[in-house]
Amino acid sequence: MKRPRIRWHIAVFLAPAVLVYTTIMILPLFNTLHLALYSRIDQERIFVGLQNFMTLFGEPVWADQFWNALGNNVWFFVIHMLVQNPIGIALAAMLSHPKLRFAALYRSAIFIPTILSFVIVGFAWKLILSPIWGIAPTMFGSVGLGFLYQPWLGKEEYALTSLSLISSGQFVGIPMMLIYAALLTIPEEILEAGEIDGITGLNAFWKIKLPLILPSIGIISILTFVGNFNAFDLIYASQGALAGPNFSTDILGTFFYRTFFGFQLQLGDPHMGAAVASAMFAIILVGVCVYLFGIQTRLRRYQL
Repeated sequence: MKRPRIRWHIAVFLAPAVLVYTTIMILPLFNTLHLALYSRIDQERIFVGLQNFMTLFGEPVWADQFWNALGNNVWFFVIHMLVQNPIGIALAAMLSHPKLRFAALYRSAIFIPTILSFVIVGFAWKLILSPIWGIAPTMFGSVGLGFLYQPWLGKEEYALTSLSLISSGQFVGIPMMLIYAALLTIPEEILEAGEIDGITGLNAFWKIKLPLILPSIGIISILTFVGNFNAFDLIYASQGALAGPNFSTDILGTFFYRTFFGFQLQLGDPHMGAAVASAMFAIILVGVCVYLFGIQTRLRRYQL
């Protein structure tokens, strides 16, 4: 019997990536979880177990802010799922049509905003929508729709939805490109067989293409979930760390920032900040696990 050959080259090639990933991801994660179990009392670092989490979820001062931020984050994610991803899928379907002219130009134009800085986009839209010096009131007035204009970033009921739509418009190019790539991988034989059976045009998309790209749609959905529950930049750039008006745009990212680093009269508390970060990690982990062990498993069965 020959001994199984040890493939050392696999370990050699994987070692650098594993080392980098462990250094910048795994170790900081465990350090954050470790920090959340301690508290500083009288300038001493004392182990308090789950007390920080009990404070976060139990004390009204903390719990009200946390649940408000979580609820806003859920709405932020829902808007992206209902607006950004369907529009991205529709654009990909149109741009993948073989008879469409200048498709490459359209793809580039739609994708370019995704590479812009959050800070630039946030400040730009803050200037555009400003009721004092913005161009939005003038534009609405010039077409006779001035009565429809509202200070969308200044009203509690509109601010978060407005920022969600701004973010959706900026990143609609990502689902568009991923779905576009998935549509290009569909074998022509399948589409030709559908044409023989009389399935063409929009029916071909619903009955043939859409079922075949469901795994890609699932990946886009989980990427949207993770990205939105890690969001921070756009809210901070446009509304500040207090996520006004009256915390109506406060999400977990801005809540974590104020808790960990402090802001204005609020002093930073690294231990409570670590507890918030750990709660964010748990929420994202649960969402990813639901996708991996629930949705993805069903998609595979559907394909089989």
